Amino acid sequence: MSTSYRHVIRILDTDLKGDEKLAYALARIRGIGINTSYAILKICNINPEIRVGYLQDSDVKKIEETLLNLPSYLPPYMLNRRKDLLTGKNLHLLGSDLVLSMKMDIDLMKKIKCWKGIRHALGLKVRGQCTRTTGRFGTTVGVVRKSVQQQQQQKKEKEK
Repeated sequence: MSTSYRHVIRILDTDLKGDEKLAYALARIRGIGINTSYAILKICNINPEIRVGYLQDSDVKKIEETLLNLPSYLPPYMLNRRKDLLTGKNLHLLGSDLVLSMKMDIDLMKKIKCWKGIRHALGLKVRGQCTRTTGRFGTTVGVVRKSVQQQQQQKKEKEK
């Protein structure tokens, strides 16, 4: 454990706060959750309870190398992109690659006009949620108080 403390450490284009525990800080990287971060730290033989600010440069390099080669370290069920449409391989995407691939998947669904693609295109809920009361947009629809309703009627009468 190093005695020098850094307030911010950059791993995979993400700034991690130095005062957070390492496992939870790694989960701030897009594409990594808590369980994945614990698995990564176990592979790297690094204590997940230490603070990020006390990491040494060699530990940071070890974590980055592990993150870039996750499919070779983790079992397939822990990866976030199994059987990719283009390559057919099990991948684990991180950061902007994950966002871009999700956008491309949604665009493909819209292009082939499958049910989920149509729902995405219309801006409606996609996964079978009820839409009778939620997911509304535009002007609000609700109950009008009697006093407000009477004022509106009076305005209409004056206009006539």
